[in-house]
Order: sequence, then C-alpha cells, then structure tokens
Amino acid sequence: MKKHIPNLITLLNLLSGLIACVYTFDDNIQMAFIWVCIGIFFDYWDGFAARMLDVKSELGLQLDSLADMVTSGVVPGLMVYKLLANIQSNQQVYALTPETMYMAFVPYLGFIITLGACYRLAKFNVDTRQSESFIGLPTPGNALFILSLPMIAATTDSNFLIDTISNPYVLVIISFLSAYIMNAELPLFSLKINPKKIAQYKLQLVFMLSCIILLLLLQYVAIPIIILLYIFLSVIKNLNTAKTK
Repeated sequence: MKKHIPNLITLLNLLSGLIACVYTFDDNIQMAFIWVCIGIFFDYWDGFAARMLDVKSELGLQLDSLADMVTSGVVPGLMVYKLLANIQSNQQVYALTPETMYMAFVPYLGFIITLGACYRLAKFNVDTRQSESFIGLPTPGNALFILSLPMIAATTDSNFLIDTISNPYVLVIISFLSAYIMNAELPLFSLKINPKKIAQYKLQLVFMLSCIILLLLLQYVAIPIIILLYIFLSVIKNLNTAKTK
C-alpha cells in the first residue's frame, strides 16, 4: 500500500494544475496562483514521501513529469496567453491591417513557456546528471516566477511595476527567456532534502529560511527575487566547487 502513497500525492498535483487552468481561463489570477502553489506543494512532498518510504519507481518519475507538465507547464503558458490576449482586447481596433493581423498572433507566444517546460521535463527524465541536482531552472520555479507577475501587478501601488508587467513586449521577452533558462546548461542545487542526511543540506536550509523572510517582507514581489537568488546562489556554489577542484 505504501508504494502508492507518493503517486497519489502526484495525482493531487495534477488535479491542482487542472483547477488552476480553469481559473486561468476565467481570468481569476489569484485562485490560479493559489492552486499552482498547492500543486507545487504536492510536487515537493511526493518526492519526499518516496524517499522517506524508500519506494522510488520509474512509474513515479514519469507520473511526476506528466503532472508537472500541467501545473508548471500549461498553466504559466496559458496565463501569459491570457494576459497578452486581455491587453489586446483592451486596445480598440478600427480596421483590419497587416499590423493588427500580426498582433492577433502575439498572445500565442506565451505558449513558448509551455513548449520550453515540456522539453525541460523530457530532458530531465533521461539526463542522469540531474539525479542529485538540476541543470536549468526547474519548471515549478519558473511557474511561480510567471504567475507572480500578474499578482504583483494586481497588488502593487507602483505604476512602474504595473506598466512594466502589462507591457506586451516585456511579457513576450520573459516568455522566451523563461523557456531558455529552463533548458540552459546551468547547474542548480536541488531543494529536495533527504531527511536521513539533513546535515548535508545547509545551503538548502539557509535558502529556504531566506525565502520565508523575503515572503514575509515583500509578499508577491519576493517571488521573482527568490528565483533570481536561487540562480545566484547556485552560480556561487558552482564557482566554489570548481575552485576547490
């Protein structure tokens, strides 16, 4: 019975992603964000449960990627699509011109995030180098980054942040950059902790504590800062490791 527990948690991740999709279609960004966070929570604990119960399996690995594809791949791509589509619908178009026809396809560029996530997850499953760490930004981190943007715009009093996040060119650039960083040859430390070897995870524990402090102080604005901090600390760790060798 215990071997099915991690897979059940993974399916809860998938269910959370599906619910987030529905809320994204309805332009309810807050509920979409909450359900993606719930899905990522389950995504973390399914692996933790598998390690605790010592029931890791190939089925669990594939199931985990399929669930992540929805929660951390489809939802952020769909969110950017909706943001771009809403910006476009708010612009009054009086005549059909080559420019307006071109702009009609711009919202679909948000799905470059979904394509990048799909490639990253498939690569992860066959890349033996990523058993203890990551190469490229994990899809859950990327999803949190993307979904934090409309939440920041909805809750901030800064006109600069609102205008920046609402700029279609900025959103398209972010879409391409996120697809790239997920698949870049950049080693990043894993946040998956083996409770039996807790002493080996000082960096992860310090990072998690920093995340809590930043979230308490900055709320949604903290999320992109945390993602950038994660990348920065990984680069420092890589440089120190290379120097030691």
